[in-house]
Amino acid sequence: MIVVVDERKLVKDGYTALFGREGIPSTGFDPAEFGEWVNTAADSDIAAIEAFLIGQAESTHELPRAIRDRSQAPVIAVSDHHSLDATLALFDSGVDDVVRKPVHPREILARAAAIRRRLSVLTHFTDAGPIRVFSDGRDPEVSGEVFPLPRRERRILEYLIANRGRRVSKAQIFNAIYGIFDEEVEENVVESHISKLRKKLRKKLSFDPIDSKRFLGYCIDWA
Repeated sequence: MIVVVDERKLVKDGYTALFGREGIPSTGFDPAEFGEWVNTAADSDIAAIEAFLIGQAESTHELPRAIRDRSQAPVIAVSDHHSLDATLALFDSGVDDVVRKPVHPREILARAAAIRRRLSVLTHFTDAGPIRVFSDGRDPEVSGEVFPLPRRERRILEYLIANRGRRVSKAQIFNAIYGIFDEEVEENVVESHISKLRKKLRKKLSFDPIDSKRFLGYCIDWA
């Protein structure tokens, strides 16, 4: 999920709509509301954030520090001022990248993915047994063959593999795939997506790689 922080409602709504068209859940915060939320949000909610996008706010240069206290997700600033001093001030505040308007949401997503790769010193793919998932939106591979999946199932598989060896709850998966504040979708939809994903993996692998325990959640336990 992408979190957009800007004091202008039109900007927040615009970016969340654009990310929505790309199939990426997002939510917008007023800077004052965000400061309170980021300090009190549950760890599972913070862990669902893929990147923070910071726009116009009086507290712009204070926000990266508040974010870093809770999360290592990429922090990208959108600059309205095309000046070297403004850009350097943003970097000095602790942001990971600065983009200038207008900017396409796909560019923001690509920059965030690049930052995550550098931070984690990972390649563009992650392996879990015979399954390989990619960080650039491609379909996964199973035993070296492309394994096409609908977007939601693909993102669930990516999330499970990113957390391989650790059990994640239905709520955590929902937050990562649909966004923390999506009230139009029921959390139980995750069970339907996982059921379909497990059926496809079982058919491909001849066994079910996803372990589930009631009340505890799901995991893929491969080194």
